[in-house]
Amino acid sequence: MARYIAKRLVLLIIIIIFVSIATFFLVHLLPGNPATTILGPNSTPQNVATVNKQLGLNKPLWQQYFIWIGHVFQGNLGQSFTTHQTTTSIIAQSFPIDLELIIFSQIIAFAIAFPMAMAAAKRPNRLFDQASNSTTFAMLALPPFVIAPVLVLIFAVHLHVFPGPASYVPITQDFWSNIHTMLLPSIVLALGSIVVYFRLLRNDLISTLQEDFITMARSKGLTDRRIMWRHALRPSSISLLASAGVTIGSLIAGTFIVELLLQMPGLGYQLISSVNQDDYTVVQGITLFVAVAIVLINFIFDFLFTIVDPRIARE
Repeated sequence: MARYIAKRLVLLIIIIIFVSIATFFLVHLLPGNPATTILGPNSTPQNVATVNKQLGLNKPLWQQYFIWIGHVFQGNLGQSFTTHQTTTSIIAQSFPIDLELIIFSQIIAFAIAFPMAMAAAKRPNRLFDQASNSTTFAMLALPPFVIAPVLVLIFAVHLHVFPGPASYVPITQDFWSNIHTMLLPSIVLALGSIVVYFRLLRNDLISTLQEDFITMARSKGLTDRRIMWRHALRPSSISLLASAGVTIGSLIAGTFIVELLLQMPGLGYQLISSVNQDDYTVVQGITLFVAVAIVLINFIFDFLFTIVDPRIARE
């Protein structure tokens, strides 16, 4: 186990190094000049050259990278050119919104997908199974940027069940109002996860329920409920766990679309605003943070595989 974790940590460090390099150089391909953004109407060739020298932008890119990564290791992700707020404080204020959205959406997804998959796997190819498969297959064709405006139009504008865009309330300000504003975007994000989790768990459960050890459990007189929860669910959850790692990692970026459409001040909203303002320091910091978070989440789920099925570590 220790050797397995050590290998994964080495790979993790290598991946993060490559991510930092890609983040730095790709952001520098964005159009616009930070010095021009800072100076605004006072932008002249002489002033631009002065600001570039102050920011170190007149140095070769490889030197700029090593200066930047050195600051990153010290916890300094730079400062916004427009608001003069540190990138670290922007992330600290915005990421809790993304985290809350991800947690809520996954609670909703698991709460719906698990019982649906179990009910469908008990009686495959029956009415409920066919209806569930058809419904989830249709939902695969609906991305968040299509679902969000439709749900906002129905439930916020016409029915007034949920508050509309730009109505986010921080959890520290009012707990129940925060939950109310979080439900609609969480449901939008959860729909895609429900489809994936249901289909994976259903297929694996159907296969597991045909195994010899399940037949042995039935011959001992165990109830279907006990067999499902104690014997079939754990070996059927490997694919689900792998999918959850990828899904939760991708949801960090997936929340960006929902935040933009519903005007929630999360990381996605801040990132898009920074791109529009040519605030490349904030763009670099948020991009690096999101990329590292996705890598770390996948590392954690890789480790969880060894707990669910110890054979994976030995292999």
